Amino acid sequence: MKKLTTKEILQQNLQRTPPLKDHFILWLHDIRSLHNVGATFRSADAFGIKELWLSGFTPTPPRPEITKTAIGAEENVAWKQIESPTDAAVSIKSEGYQIIGLEQTTTSTLLHEYKLPSKKICLVLGNEVTGIGDDLIPHLDASVEIPQFGMKHSLNVSVAGGVALYAFFEKFEEFNGN
Repeated sequence: MKKLTTKEILQQNLQRTPPLKDHFILWLHDIRSLHNVGATFRSADAFGIKELWLSGFTPTPPRPEITKTAIGAEENVAWKQIESPTDAAVSIKSEGYQIIGLEQTTTSTLLHEYKLPSKKICLVLGNEVTGIGDDLIPHLDASVEIPQFGMKHSLNVSVAGGVALYAFFEKFEEFNGN
């Protein structure tokens, strides 16, 4: 066994087809930490998602704090700033997307038990303290939560986003028969 060089890793990555590329939008709403935004850009790049949406008071590039954590991923990931979350939710649904919130609700499904309803998903991550705001909750088609077993009831939002992206990556692989 030997470690791969960064060049070998890049070549390997570019030979793969990301299953989330054409069917998955990650939406950050009211995220206050520039470092969480940067880390989410990096995860979005790693999983090859279609697009990253930023809304509410979520900071947008270019910002040195985002770049420091993203290590330049914000240059490789398609992203846009959403001015009206309500209008965006209505629009994305008209394009056949299911809007799924990563949130603990009275009807949330544990992430590992969630079954894909379709191939088009928009996953919403909310504020680090208060979660997904009441303005977006009515637009969710479903909510999923990461099972937890400790005394704390939440994860850092960028960590939760990375966990969720991996889970959806696996679900899309299964959906595609891989």
